[in-house]
Amino acid sequence: MGVSTRFFNLFFGRPLATSEERAEHIGPLAGIPVFGLDALSSAAYGPEAALTLLIPLGLLGPKYIVPVSMAIVILLTIVYFSYRQTIEAYPRGGGSYTVASENLGEGAGLLAAAALMIDYVLTAAVGISAGVGALISAAPSLQPHTLELCLAVLAILTIVNMRGVHDTGVVFMIPTYLFTATLLIVIAVGLWQMAQAGGHPHPVMQMPPVPKALTTAVTWWLLLKVFSSGCTAMTGVEAVSNGVMAFRDPTRKNARTTLTIIIALLAILLLGIALLCRAYGIAATEPGSTGYESVLSMLTRAVMGHGWFYYVTIASVLLVLALSANTAFADFPRLTRAIALDDYMPRIFLIRGRRLLYSWGIYVLVALTALLLIIFGGVTDRLIPLYAIGAFMAFTLSQAGMVMHWRRQGGARGRMIVNAVGAVATGITTLVVLVTKFVEGAWITALLVVVMIWFMRAVHRHYVRVNREIDLDRPIVPAEVGEPIVVVPVDRWSRISEKALSFALSMSCDIRCVHVRTSDDPDPFCDAWEKDVAGPLRNAGRCVPKLVTLTSPYRYVLHPIVDYVLGVERESEACKVCVLVPELVVRHWWQGMLHNRRSDLLKVVLLMRGNRRIIVINIPWYLEDD
Repeated sequence: MGVSTRFFNLFFGRPLATSEERAEHIGPLAGIPVFGLDALSSAAYGPEAALTLLIPLGLLGPKYIVPVSMAIVILLTIVYFSYRQTIEAYPRGGGSYTVASENLGEGAGLLAAAALMIDYVLTAAVGISAGVGALISAAPSLQPHTLELCLAVLAILTIVNMRGVHDTGVVFMIPTYLFTATLLIVIAVGLWQMAQAGGHPHPVMQMPPVPKALTTAVTWWLLLKVFSSGCTAMTGVEAVSNGVMAFRDPTRKNARTTLTIIIALLAILLLGIALLCRAYGIAATEPGSTGYESVLSMLTRAVMGHGWFYYVTIASVLLVLALSANTAFADFPRLTRAIALDDYMPRIFLIRGRRLLYSWGIYVLVALTALLLIIFGGVTDRLIPLYAIGAFMAFTLSQAGMVMHWRRQGGARGRMIVNAVGAVATGITTLVVLVTKFVEGAWITALLVVVMIWFMRAVHRHYVRVNREIDLDRPIVPAEVGEPIVVVPVDRWSRISEKALSFALSMSCDIRCVHVRTSDDPDPFCDAWEKDVAGPLRNAGRCVPKLVTLTSPYRYVLHPIVDYVLGVERESEACKVCVLVPELVVRHWWQGMLHNRRSDLLKVVLLMRGNRRIIVINIPWYLEDD
């Protein structure tokens, strides 16, 4: 094993055989960091996104975060019971695309697929930017390097995820549980202090002053906007239903256990943070302004002070926010594979890599996430308006699909009602999120969904057309099996051209050696043709190739050869035309720059201008090492 191979295996792990797939399956404990990071980490920015919209209300703002959070938790509970049933009904992975396609038809399935793919890309971008944003709030001097830090985190996530599901779960387990444990301790201590103080505890440390209220008018429109922003905390809860097959046996039980733990923890975190923000009078600070501090940072200082526990908590928040994009890495490749199985995405997404991953899904996710981060400068506030719409659209289609699934099953009225309630609740939420965020950027997501559906339909039409043209429902026709006309481009007599001509003689007796003359000077190849080629073959009783000399007054070489091949194809009624392209293959990349790449260009032009009766074959001559 070479040094480069050992270095590659160190970073990305050794290749895994197909028989080792069972070892890559995970249990509920590892499933929480793999599929729950996005949902759990959203507790760090979901409540803050809602509180930010309440800043104009001043001290009155935090009082409204509790009812808003309770509404979100009720919706979360409805979605939880709905997805438990989805896992039960689709043990091989019942993501929104699969459920909607099988139960609501092609259009609904493509809508769910487009919404989910966009949501996963946004999940990765928002998670990374939120983590880096939290780091910058703790170390403002890093703000000029926001984008660079985002791309660095993306690179680290890519390396970790390329090692496979099992290794990813192990790596992310410690930061996930540390984040959850520290926040639960903050909430428990805060609630105890709240109980001791009769509901009005005093912060351990002084909080930043709350700006004066700019308005006291609390409108339904404002509350709907706050609710829609807070709903970003629900993104990622569908991840478990998409990745059921990643769990070890019993897959259904392990998947449901993981989903239950994730939803329970998220509900506790959201309600706990909301209650403590109201009790301690903690309001959001304007993002990007001087003196900005995250809500979790203020809450931790208010409850636990500014000691070592504060730094451990904030470090875990920073780490988990940055790593929350892992949910997209876990589910995006599975989603694209499911779509590709139905020929709505390029089939390259079906290929499994060296670590039993659908690697091309990861490559595309990384490229799109990097593009999104670059466009928006890695700033979370610019990305948030685009977020959550795709997730809720997928929620609604999935639950509506499950209603039709249970209706066809019969005798499952209770389950059908659960999914129907989920479909109505998430459908209303989708409309609320779309309307309240439309002008702020939601229109971009809506437009991207339309573009993605158009793209998937175009891919499907292409594959249908290809299958229609290449499918064969009859045996081979012996009459169509015959020797081809072989065309061999030759520039001079050499070992390379000799190899090509020898192979041509084994294929057919109709061989045309094509030589292009670019001047009127004596041509050594034409002069030596009889001595080096025709004479020896004639004396040996073999067929003699025909020498075709083309004149090119403008010194073009490729065009005359291509035009000749196309002319031969037109003149021959049934024969195939086989073009043998001799080429020199060097051992080192730098040696390639010392030779013209005319053979490569000839192959490209022939493939572009050719047709079904023209066949192009490489005849390589490998240069020995010096």
